[in-house]
Amino acid sequence: MSEVVSLERHDAVAIVTVNNPPVNALSAAVRGGISDCVKRAIADSEVKAIVLTCAGRTFIAGADITEFGKPPVSPGLHEVLVEIENSPKPVIAAIHGTALGGGLEVALACHYRVAVKEARLGLPEVKLGLLPGAGGTQRLPRAVGPELAVKMIVGGDPISASDALKKGLIDDIVEGPTAGGEAFARKVLAEKRPLRKLRDDDSKLKAAKADRSIFTNAVAAMTKKARGLEAPFAAADAVGAAIDLPFDEGLKKEREGFLKLVSGDQSKAQRYAFFAEREAAKIAGVPDGTKPRNVERVAIIGAGTMGGGIAMSFVNAGIPVTLIETGEEQLKRGMGVMRKNYEATAARGGIPADAPAKRMALINGVVGLENVKDADLVIEAVFETMAIKKEVFGALDKYAKPGAVLASNTSYLNIDEIAKETKRPQDVLGMHFFSPANVMKLCEIVRADKTAPDVLTTAVAVARKIAKVPAVVGVCDGFVGNRMLAQRGKQAEKLLFEGALPQQVDAVVTKFGMPMGPFAMGDLAGLDIGWRSRKDRGIKSEIADALCEAGRFGQKTGKGYYKYEAGSRAPLPDPDVEKLIDETLQRLGRKRRAVSDEEILERMMYPMINEGARILEEKVAARPGDIDVIWLYGYGWPVYRGGPMFYADQVGLKHVADRLAFYAKETNDPSLEPAPLLKRLAAEGKTFAQWAQGAKAA
Repeated sequence: MSEVVSLERHDAVAIVTVNNPPVNALSAAVRGGISDCVKRAIADSEVKAIVLTCAGRTFIAGADITEFGKPPVSPGLHEVLVEIENSPKPVIAAIHGTALGGGLEVALACHYRVAVKEARLGLPEVKLGLLPGAGGTQRLPRAVGPELAVKMIVGGDPISASDALKKGLIDDIVEGPTAGGEAFARKVLAEKRPLRKLRDDDSKLKAAKADRSIFTNAVAAMTKKARGLEAPFAAADAVGAAIDLPFDEGLKKEREGFLKLVSGDQSKAQRYAFFAEREAAKIAGVPDGTKPRNVERVAIIGAGTMGGGIAMSFVNAGIPVTLIETGEEQLKRGMGVMRKNYEATAARGGIPADAPAKRMALINGVVGLENVKDADLVIEAVFETMAIKKEVFGALDKYAKPGAVLASNTSYLNIDEIAKETKRPQDVLGMHFFSPANVMKLCEIVRADKTAPDVLTTAVAVARKIAKVPAVVGVCDGFVGNRMLAQRGKQAEKLLFEGALPQQVDAVVTKFGMPMGPFAMGDLAGLDIGWRSRKDRGIKSEIADALCEAGRFGQKTGKGYYKYEAGSRAPLPDPDVEKLIDETLQRLGRKRRAVSDEEILERMMYPMINEGARILEEKVAARPGDIDVIWLYGYGWPVYRGGPMFYADQVGLKHVADRLAFYAKETNDPSLEPAPLLKRLAAEGKTFAQWAQGAKAA
């Protein structure tokens, strides 16, 4: 008898229970246990029906992904599913929590499925760069039809139990999984229902067999956002095989697709990203068992773009917010923008029609800092100027209740300096949300010198509660993301002085998989912001300054590095910009040269990796994975490339270091010299991943 799977008999009904916390993943022991218990139940002449259920908080929530890439351990999932499907006695899957991936594939091999009403069912393998590899692409279309199967498999999102019932994925909604499953099994026996094997039932494929466009239209709708990704297309092909081929041949096609993806670079990157995100929520240097403080009410200071977006993130999670401004006018404007955003989302069908009113009702807009008095967490989102932020924190000391967490949403400024303004620096940290804050998933949590451990755990817990991905970083200019981005910005600018054009640089960066290039991004943010900041610091940047002097501030003026047609956000190359660059270079006595796409890619990516190495050495980030999570969720780094540090390991650190040294010499830029950590790892033939393992062991 397996320790993780047990069998008990309630007269004619055998109950097979998986108990492999936390999520009952399909490890080798679970597979072996299910196989053993099902065989024993079949061999027992007293048993007439078998119920497969799970202990704990969920049904089987997927494969054990730590086994991927390792030699297979018997029994394979396929063998177990064939045993279930070929059972001469009805097997009923009784589902609670989530039946995901391999868990849903197990349920699909059973003859019947029941679920509690809160259950969710899905095949999310595509999010790990994979496709379902145990018959999911062949059985699900037979259960629910190819249209919904494509949506679930290519999109990867689960469906509710009530939708599953409507579509025929489950046979009934029950009260409790074990008791409900057993009651349903008795009903099956009493009614002498036949065994329904999905593999033999093609009835729901008929329409798509007759009219292939039913399938192709569903695929087109689901893959239009899958730029650069392999898995969604491979998954769609596998579902297509269910329509075109007999079951066993379809299985073979699915298997080939799975094996190709599982050994490919994209899936490796996506699985790495999955683990890096989980790892990032673990805070280095915080004592085990540190409990977060209770956060029931949040105050946000500033109702501008950032403050409003942060407020929306909290009320979306049902947490009430006091939104504070200095005047009625600003408050009214901020509240109006949020309402408009919600109404637009509702009009698109993104949220229910009554959601805008419900969510706005959770926001109490007020004037005056004294209104922070009831908040457990106060987030300052005022203008990015040290003097203003210091003034706010100095005043917070007077009004915030003892024990309230005080957070600054700064993207660059020194949190230690800000914390000095209060008598409670232990309660102060940074919570850097990314714009637009109600959409972007990242929250950089900045640990200041005196931040208390429970304040850090509170910020991480709160970020997760509002569906953000937290990453803890240390204090330095620009923290992790913006500090690395500054290196890319510097090289992008230098490339213009050497002969590249904005559209060439941006095209290389977007082809790599980034959502936007640096120049289109500058136009979106507004070029006047950098111009003002340069003037304040007495710095010149001839090309960017010349654009601003010509009134080209980006999208808001219809012209920046690109031109924009009225009402359009699509950047169009502008001959005037090329002329302006030429004139500037002539004035400076510089000659344009042809710059290759390869050079552009290396100079966009490698200096960021170099800065990442410095960040690790300075312990501003605890792990390479934390840096990658920041880039994946804050800057749109393509998930199939795993993040800058993972990408560096794939390219090879020796190559990265050699190219940086080459460009440092060629462009006379000492900042491109390889960082000590990068140099050392390159010389030793090691990766950032190996360095992280060594740091963990130490």
